[in-house]
Amino acid sequence: MDKRTGEGPPTRRQKRGVPEGLWFRCPDCEEAVFRKEAERRFNVCPHCDCHFYLSARDRVRQLLDDGTFEEWDANLSPSDPLEFEDKKRYAERLKSEQKRTGLRDAALTGDGMIRARRVAFGVTDSAFIMGSMGSVVGERLTRLAERATAEHLPLIIVSGSGGGARMHEGILSLMQMAKVSAALARFDRAGGLFISVLTNPTMGGVAASFAALGDVVFAEPRALIGFAGPRTIKATIRIELPKGFQTSEFLLEHGYIDRIVPRDKLKSEIARIIDYCGK
Repeated sequence: MDKRTGEGPPTRRQKRGVPEGLWFRCPDCEEAVFRKEAERRFNVCPHCDCHFYLSARDRVRQLLDDGTFEEWDANLSPSDPLEFEDKKRYAERLKSEQKRTGLRDAALTGDGMIRARRVAFGVTDSAFIMGSMGSVVGERLTRLAERATAEHLPLIIVSGSGGGARMHEGILSLMQMAKVSAALARFDRAGGLFISVLTNPTMGGVAASFAALGDVVFAEPRALIGFAGPRTIKATIRIELPKGFQTSEFLLEHGYIDRIVPRDKLKSEIARIIDYCGK
């Protein structure tokens, strides 16, 4: 105690900790990233431009003009025709995925405006059972292509699927590859413009069907794109794979895609292609 003032020793102020979740580490460059800054850039690292996961709803906000998106076929919900069960019942898995993501299934479809140009728009979301293609995903994308054909709209599909065909639905899932591809063939014969955008990851049955059928195929930087994953291929053929194998940069070099477009330029590039093709 201070004899002159009669006061005790000054209390030490407790340091305030940084609230959890404000920062995260970039998996590519390992720099600390301020979460709000990344969100402002639509989940792109400000240090190395690594493109992180972006949800289907955020894709809508990124690419379509504010307030113009109208969802189609929102009432379609998946069922459990095989009564499939692995670690948990498929019906239970669907309920938990719907609650966690806020989506009915892994695809979101509708129409909206891109720089005042009306388009039919679809996006698959890897957060919902890895964006795998079940019967509802296939039906939504088929109806999207059919309505784009009927209304003479440019068709944009953003693919983010690491799961391919959904094994929980067996052959009903595999047939969606042919069903969506057939709808796109009819759309093409009617003179429609289909712009396919590949994001990380675009794999399996999605990459082997509608994602590869665009009149113009864009990809985000450093996206993983292919049928089987690189580890599976390496284990099968037992040879060392080329550097960057199955990345968008590798596929651009080998003619599989038309252009790599960073996320912040994608909306303008899509609008430019629509104007160039007179759609």
